[in-house]
Amino acid sequence: MSGTAMSGHRVARTLTGVLAGAALGIVELVFLCAAGPARLIPAARPAADRVLARLVALERARLARWFDHETEAAGGGHGFIAARAALGVVAGYGFAAGLFLAGLLFSGALWALATGQSEAVAVNLPGVRLVTDSGVVGLVTAALLLMLIAPATLVAGAAERRLAGHFLGPGRQELMRRRIAELTATRSGIVRAVDDERRRIERDLHDGVQQRGVALAMLLGRARHGADPARTGELVDQAYTESRRLLDELRSVAWRIYPTALDELGLRAALAGVAERAGLPVTVHYGLAARPVREVETALYFIAREAITNAIKHAGAHDILVVLSEDEETVSVAISDDGAGGADPAGGGLSGLARRVLALDGTFTVDSPPGGPTKIAATLPKDAPCG
Repeated sequence: MSGTAMSGHRVARTLTGVLAGAALGIVELVFLCAAGPARLIPAARPAADRVLARLVALERARLARWFDHETEAAGGGHGFIAARAALGVVAGYGFAAGLFLAGLLFSGALWALATGQSEAVAVNLPGVRLVTDSGVVGLVTAALLLMLIAPATLVAGAAERRLAGHFLGPGRQELMRRRIAELTATRSGIVRAVDDERRRIERDLHDGVQQRGVALAMLLGRARHGADPARTGELVDQAYTESRRLLDELRSVAWRIYPTALDELGLRAALAGVAERAGLPVTVHYGLAARPVREVETALYFIAREAITNAIKHAGAHDILVVLSEDEETVSVAISDDGAGGADPAGGGLSGLARRVLALDGTFTVDSPPGGPTKIAATLPKDAPCG
């Protein structure tokens, strides 16, 4: 279908929807006039509510059929019906009158030209003097009127969609556009989060593991070149102690990157390990009946671990509570502490967690007023999208 044909089809569909809206608008005006007194009678309110719901359903069907505006959430009430009725009646009357006038001019002009009853018409414009036929004038006027109706129809259609979006919620196309924008932003956020995580791992290796490795090498070098057996034995003992610290540091870095217990034993055991390493009381209430899918389980773990780490390092907390719960469709984790508060949701750690949660179609909230307490919560769908 060519672009012109598609535009004409769109105008025709929109115009049909506007005219149908005019007829429905008259019904809605009658309903509004009757609904006001009916609301004063308790026995009549249920019937008025049923009629209102039916009118809103008809409006939804009309919007979906002629304007491609399909809404998923329920909504709409007297305010929507009142605004829609006013718009529908005014727009419908204007278009009906315009079409009637254009049809009248067109048919009259054709009749005059076919029967030879047309009359000469003098057109006097500044610098221009024309004598034309009344039939031709009628045809030109009808064509101009139809040309004006086409863009006016699109404007009326846009007004219908805007009104529906305000009262009934965005249509599927708008929801899809928002979803695409959200996925694009989430994808770039995930890339930034991965880069931040790599930098953190590099810092951990440089500041911890690498420094201990250098110290171990220096101790072994001194022991190798030492001439005093007693001193050499001391250096070897120090090197052994340093090697144990190096192994502990390696285990700690590996645990911070991804704990093997999470895959092998599950979320409950992994969080128990976090609580043991915390160095202060961490209570975990595990209310999940079964293991979540891998992506959700991993997200829940890192949310809890990051929140616990922040509470210890930055908030000076003395007690931390982790609560995991679920319902039919979602799983949730909430971490609260009695620290100083003031956590910044835009900070590197929390913003990275927010991006991870958004990538799984979840919600992430941070409530941390100055002085505390702090509560960090996330809710994820059980069947989270993968990839």
